[in-house]
This record gives sequence, C-alpha cells and structure tokens, in this order.
Amino acid sequence: MNPPKFLLALLAALSVITPAAAGETSPSSPYGRWKNGPPRDDSFFPIAVWLQNPNKAKAYHDAGFNTFVGLWRGPTEEQLAALKSAGLKLICSQNEVARKHLDDPTIIAWMHGDEPDNAQSLGSGKGYGPPILPQKIIDDYQRLRAADPSRPVLLNLGQGVAWDNYIGRGVRRNHPEDYPEYVKGCDIASFDIYPVVHPSPEITGKLWYVPHGVERLLKWAGPERVVWNCIECTRISHPTNKPTPRQVRAEVWMSLTHGSRGLIYFVHEWKPRFNEAAILSDPEMLAGITAINQQITRLAPVLNSPPLTDAVTVSTENKELPVAAMARKHGGTTFLFAVGMRDGQTTASFTLRGLSGDTAVEVIDENRSLQAKDGVFRDRFEPWEVHLYRVKP
Repeated sequence: MNPPKFLLALLAALSVITPAAAGETSPSSPYGRWKNGPPRDDSFFPIAVWLQNPNKAKAYHDAGFNTFVGLWRGPTEEQLAALKSAGLKLICSQNEVARKHLDDPTIIAWMHGDEPDNAQSLGSGKGYGPPILPQKIIDDYQRLRAADPSRPVLLNLGQGVAWDNYIGRGVRRNHPEDYPEYVKGCDIASFDIYPVVHPSPEITGKLWYVPHGVERLLKWAGPERVVWNCIECTRISHPTNKPTPRQVRAEVWMSLTHGSRGLIYFVHEWKPRFNEAAILSDPEMLAGITAINQQITRLAPVLNSPPLTDAVTVSTENKELPVAAMARKHGGTTFLFAVGMRDGQTTASFTLRGLSGDTAVEVIDENRSLQAKDGVFRDRFEPWEVHLYRVKP
C-alpha cells in the first residue's frame, strides 16, 4: 500500500530547524534536576515505545524512536547492550542488573509500574480487587529515589485520568480525587486512553479525550512534575476499528499543543492475532509514525522552548469544530502548531499578538504559504488535520 501524499511530503521535507540550533542545552529543560535523567539539550524530545523486545531496537530507531519504556523481565545485560548499540535510551525497572548500571547513560529514568489506579487482578478466575493505594505508590517511589536520586521516576496511569466513569477502576470509579495523590509518587506522570479502538460508545472516536487527560494530569501534577502520555497506533483488541495515520498524528499534536512533554506509542495488537510489534508489520502505519517522529525531532528545539502565553487566539467558522493551537518562539522565529479537534471540516482564523502589516506565514512541510494581515490569517482544516506554521519577523 502506498503511503498518503501528506506522509511522503513529511518524509521528504527539509529540516525546519537550522543545524546551529540542534544540540544546545535547553535552559527550560524539565530534566535539569537529574544528573542521569533524559538528555537536556534542545534536540531531544522523548519519543518512546512501550514494552518491546530490544532485538527490534534498530527498527524502532530507524522509525524515529529514541526511547524504550519497560522491558519484559528486564533489564538484562543483553537487553542493555542491544539498546546501547542501537543508540536508544531506556526507562526500566530498578532490578539487580539495573543497579549495576547506575552510571550507564542508556538508562534515563526508572519505571514505577503501570496503571496502579485500576482494579488489580486477584489471579486467574478470582476477579479483581481495588486499585493499589496511592500511599503505597508514594512509599515505593521514595525507595526508588533513595536508591538512585540521579534519575526521575515515571509512573503510567490508566484511562481514569481522562474518563471518570471508567469501570476498570472498580470501587474507585468516579473518584478523580485519587489522582493528585497518585502523582506524588513520581517525577514523570503519564497515562493512556485509546479513543479510536475504545469499546465504550462514550469514548469511541472521540480523540479529544487524549488532550483532555493531558490537561487534567498537568493540573494534578503541578509545575514540579513532567507530563507524558501514550498514543494508540494499532487495533489493540478491537475486532474492526484501527487508527489511521491521520488520527495518530492528530492525537500526537493534540497532546503536544495541550502540554505533553513526551510520547509513548502503544504498538501491541491482540486481534486478529497477537503481535507484540504490530506497527513494524504495518507499512502504512510505520510510514506515518516515522514521518511524525521525524517531524517532531526536527522541531524538538521549538517544542522544548517555553510556551508563548496568550500569544495566539483561534476562532472557527463552525464553533462545533474547534481548533487548538500552541505558540513557541525559537531563534527569533515564531512557530504556531494547530490541530483540528473534531471529525469535520472548518476554517480557522488565527490572531497572533504583536504583529502588524503583512507577514508571510510558512506552512511547514506542506510547500505552501499564507499571508497574515496585522497578525491575522485563515486556514482550512479537514477532519483531524494538523497544520504547523512558521512566522518570520
């Protein structure tokens, strides 16, 4: 299957960041507190894959990934060697092998378990008990930090972050007040919800639940913690639904425009058969994710720069089809990243504060430009479409 034209355009696009900008230490890096944490230079933006076999590390590196999160029964010496050879970073359990590698720059954070906020299995056929108590998460976090304070601790939470009514929380369903307590047990807070393949009609197809969760987690985490989130890119267990590359790209940029500082792709699939690395056998999705990852890497210096508060306002001709936008400034140039938040067509009007007269607006990787008049310009958005703009003074 041939990739869509927009994917080919992204893959063929020239870099939008000058070489001099790459590799510079970012004064706004959220990882400056940790000697052995994620790289603090402008050129690194975390693009991770969840629980994969390191024997596929090179394939993921070639697809634009820079980090593995979690290892099955690891890390082992062999797993660490494979990731180091591929040039990938790792977030893993603090096991005996890992404690022998406290000076290894391959390991950039500690994994603090997955979805403790969900009801916990009591064993095969025995049903489910309550979620793990937040205090236990906090206590375990303190032990991880005491063993190695040079790296942050990542905690991944479940879909209750975005959806209060999630039945999988068991007795703590509709108790969002638990989450400000859970995040006290981490330095990097992440969560997952997968709208395209979600079994509940309340969520199915509503991609905006992803940025909704990012916003809530940011509020609960506070400025002292970093927020990441997970992205769907396979059918997972859904018998018919599967994300398209356009939907994945929309979820990614919805996440980024709402404040996420790192992405974790969930690439497993259970139907029609189990496939741990399903995207590697899906040429169209692999091409789409590679294009997305390469574009984010090129834009990493911009994404790692401080947001411009109140720099842009957006309105749409159809108020039922909102467009979200985020402004950044890097190297004297203003960047504006925008994404359609609903499955529909609309025209958005952007107003950039502080601009006067006629200003050229380049649409990044689309081989077109627009004209802003006194800081105002308009653009068309197809369903789930993303447009990225560069505005030179």
